[in-house]
Amino acid sequence: MDLLTIVRPEHMNHYGNLFGGQMLKWIDEYAYLVAVRDFPGARLVTRAMADVSFTRGVKCGSTLRFEVRRGAVGTTSVRYSVRVFAQECGEIEEYHVFETTITFVCVDRNQQKTALPPAADA
Repeated sequence: MDLLTIVRPEHMNHYGNLFGGQMLKWIDEYAYLVAVRDFPGARLVTRAMADVSFTRGVKCGSTLRFEVRRGAVGTTSVRYSVRVFAQECGEIEEYHVFETTITFVCVDRNQQKTALPPAADA
């Protein structure tokens, strides 16, 4: 699933580029939204995020496209790959700025790991 957002002034760091923490927040939120749609009824929490490496800065006004794809599915956890592309305001081409893998684990009401429910597309 692809999700979009726009980079606004409140997302910038003191050097005039997108603040990395904001990018990580969006990745966690957007991957979570895809995961709970894939596994309705699951109580998912973020377990891990793989290597975090920013390849290019992002300017204010850019549109970001988050490409979130389901990967490995285990008994209690699911992994998603997330690739992020930016398109500067007024430009046609987009460029790659970030990618990672994020893992969610399914927990019960007591925060103990539990089996994932069946996927919506199963």
